Amino acid sequence: MSELGDKTQLLVLSFSSKMKSFTILLGVALGSLFSHGIAIIFGGILGSFDNLWLHSVLKVITYSSFLFFGVITLMNKEEDTSSSKKSGILNKISNLAIGYVFIIAFSIAIGELGDKTFLASLGLGIEFPNTKIFLILGAILGMVTSDAIAILFGKFLSSKVSSNFMNVLSGIIFLLFGIGGFIGFLF
Repeated sequence: MSELGDKTQLLVLSFSSKMKSFTILLGVALGSLFSHGIAIIFGGILGSFDNLWLHSVLKVITYSSFLFFGVITLMNKEEDTSSSKKSGILNKISNLAIGYVFIIAFSIAIGELGDKTFLASLGLGIEFPNTKIFLILGAILGMVTSDAIAILFGKFLSSKVSSNFMNVLSGIIFLLFGIGGFIGFLF
C-alpha cells in the first residue's frame, strides 16, 4: 500500500510508454530485491541507532538521481539511426533488452532508498527478524503488483498522447520530484 502513488511508481509510469511490460516488471523485481532486501536484512542494525547523517545522504542521492534522470529525459532527442553512429558503452548496453532491465532496476533501487516503502521494509525487518525471506518476497510481490497498475495506466495514456509529450511529461515528473525532495529536505 505504501507504494501506491509513490515516486517510483511514477518512474514506472514514465518507463511504460517506452518499454515492454515484462522488461519493466523484471527491472522492478530486481531493484526491489536489492533495495528492500537490504532494508529487511539490515533493518535491525540500521534501526537500532538513529543516524540522521545516513538518512540525509540517502535523501541527497535519491533527489539528485531524479534531477539527473529528469535532465537526461528532457535532453533526449529523437535520432535518425540511419545517419548517426552510436558509440559508447552506455548506448550499447541500452540497446539490449537486458540493459533496460538494469537501468530500471538501478532507478528503482536508488529511488526506494530512504523512501517510505523502504522504511516500511526496514521496520518489518526489525519487527519480524526470523521471516526475512518471506518479507523480501512480499516486498517484491507488492512492488511488482503496484507497479503493474502504473504500467497499465502508462500504456493507456501513451496510446492517447504523443511520445514526445510523454517524454516531456516524464522529464518534468523526474524534475518535480527531485526539486520537491530537495525543498522538503532543506526546509
